[in-house]
Amino acid sequence: MTFTQKTLGGAVALAIGASACLAEPALMYDLGGKFDKSFNEAAYNGAQRWAEETGNSYREIEVTAEAQRVQFATRLAEAGFNPVVVLGFQNAATLEEVAPKYPDTSFVLVDMVVDLPNVRSVIFQEHEGSYLVGMLAAMATESDTVGFIGGMDVPLIRHFGCGYAQGAKAVNPDITVIANMTGTTPAAWNDPVKGGELTKAQISQGADVIYAAAGGTGVGVLQAAADADVLSIGVDSNQNHLHPGQVLTSMIKRVDNAVFNAFSDGAGLETGIVSMGLPDDGVGYALDEHNAPLISDEMKAAVDNAREKIIAGEIQVVSYYENDSCPAHDF
Repeated sequence: MTFTQKTLGGAVALAIGASACLAEPALMYDLGGKFDKSFNEAAYNGAQRWAEETGNSYREIEVTAEAQRVQFATRLAEAGFNPVVVLGFQNAATLEEVAPKYPDTSFVLVDMVVDLPNVRSVIFQEHEGSYLVGMLAAMATESDTVGFIGGMDVPLIRHFGCGYAQGAKAVNPDITVIANMTGTTPAAWNDPVKGGELTKAQISQGADVIYAAAGGTGVGVLQAAADADVLSIGVDSNQNHLHPGQVLTSMIKRVDNAVFNAFSDGAGLETGIVSMGLPDDGVGYALDEHNAPLISDEMKAAVDNAREKIIAGEIQVVSYYENDSCPAHDF
């Protein structure tokens, strides 16, 4: 088995073993591939930024099967990499098994909480960022029907969808929100064909703005929407550039900052729960040259005003986690 070492000079294959340099950080991607143009790629961008700014190197490995999770995390810790950053809520069980065996290794879990003394858990207020893009969807739609396509049907993705529906209905209480999940297994994160099929189905029901919170599957959603000349909304990374003029915006989730901060803090990083939300730009919406013509000054002003009110506590965005239900939609 090989890992990849990332440096300023590029990538080279390097067999992992006892000679691995101590205190070098490592990054373990979740299923869906490093270049999924979404969640994993955001993490990669953060690691690369750290390498470029510091001149240091890190190790990375891509999980391609469920059985590799514990195996790869164990190998990284055993070889002395520190901290070890693992991505995805499904790796909570991984760290619950591996982290206690390596108490001198600092682990970082992105997207779920594990209560162990050597684990930093990074979570995001996705519902708040999704509320903002839901507002934009409601202001952009001409049919008063918008769509949401999630990846794996889990509370995390319902959390996205719930915020989106609340934002849309804050603009138009009578708006129709169509929602579909891609599947119930991890394969749902990397099925762009299914994503495209769901998009076409939602378009046939009148949706003309569709939000994809589905990892690599979302690439198919954005493509199908562009092909049909309707708007889409990207997620995690800024995906506006994938179809300029067709992606209304992207709900940015700063996984890149979570990884950058972990690598920067090093082996002695502070553990516990880190929550990233609107006040620290942990979530938000993307505005750039690729979507600027789609976002009017009035739309931007309304969303920015809502953002400030959410931060001030004047607007309460209901969390799916806290209610196990969504007041704005039957997820």
